[in-house]
Amino acid sequence: MHPWIADRTTAFDSSGIRKVFDLASQLKDPINLSIGQPDFDVPEPVQEACIEAIRSGKNGYALTQGMPVLREKLQKQIDDEYAHADRRVFVSSGTSGGLVLTMLSLVNPGDEVIIFDPYFVMYTSLVRLAGGEPVLIDTYPDFRIDINRVADAITPKTKLILCNSPANPTGITATAAELTGLAELAKERNVALVSDEIYRSFMYDDEFVSPASFNDQTIVIDGMSKSHAMTGWRVGFVHGPSEVIETMIKLQQYSFVCAPQPAQWAAAVAMDADISAHVAAYRRKRDLLVDGISDLYEVAKPGGAFYAFPKAPWATGAEFVTKAIENNLLIIPGNIFSLQDTHFRISYAAKDSTIERGIEVLRRLAKLEPQL
Repeated sequence: MHPWIADRTTAFDSSGIRKVFDLASQLKDPINLSIGQPDFDVPEPVQEACIEAIRSGKNGYALTQGMPVLREKLQKQIDDEYAHADRRVFVSSGTSGGLVLTMLSLVNPGDEVIIFDPYFVMYTSLVRLAGGEPVLIDTYPDFRIDINRVADAITPKTKLILCNSPANPTGITATAAELTGLAELAKERNVALVSDEIYRSFMYDDEFVSPASFNDQTIVIDGMSKSHAMTGWRVGFVHGPSEVIETMIKLQQYSFVCAPQPAQWAAAVAMDADISAHVAAYRRKRDLLVDGISDLYEVAKPGGAFYAFPKAPWATGAEFVTKAIENNLLIIPGNIFSLQDTHFRISYAAKDSTIERGIEVLRRLAKLEPQL
């Protein structure tokens, strides 16, 4: 390693997802079920609002805490939902920016952060970047939250619990009982609870539930990337106790500076866009995929987001994914999201025809255990 490079960068590797994308570039017409972003476009009125913002000169730095046109609208929505005496919002540079600022604001070197395995690929890396120690709770095979296991994992060093429902990579949605138990446990033990709710719009079988409904100190991270296909626009938001949010705003000033201003004007319009047709389409895509493989694969039915996390029918998850890529199917090995190497992630944020082609390859692979 070059002598100038900081030690903290060795705590994690480049995302394995990027490596799959690199493989994709070498394939001709791949069956791509790897990408975690919507396959629909940004709603037309949102596009127009961004163009109008650019043309009317709204191109300078935004306020660090977010432009009033968006921030005040978000604050009203949050106040209406929770009615907490002390719940404030700010606009972050994407949900990932919100996660970075949350870790830097809350985690001291040596602090422990409880994370459910499997987990979104950035969680453990960002904890380590802040000098913290990830403490992983195994949720296999059904990916449910066991409150007793969480309680047993809490030590005097535990600073926060990070939950994600609907979840990436599993698509599993936590029950109201699980989230209530988690919220009450965090309150009782005086541990911060951080809820990543970027997929809250994609609920297929039940109403969305936030742990913030049961614990008014919960820090919520959300954004427009998945719900409105604005992944490249970098508009997220974080809400929680005002003192915590003020600290994140201070750190944003000296790091990201602000979320892009034109995108914030557009995001205010996006808040009124009806995406129910897309959610209905994704529910149908979920059923298409799960019905197409569940007789041959062990797969927990996803209740939200746009992922499924089946168990590899033979070999390790990584070996199975390698064979899938040899058959022109791009999926993500589960060991990127987990200490285990038994599963793989499918994203059904794709055209029906692509999903159907993927099902065909997966069915063929399940019936044939190759020489590895």
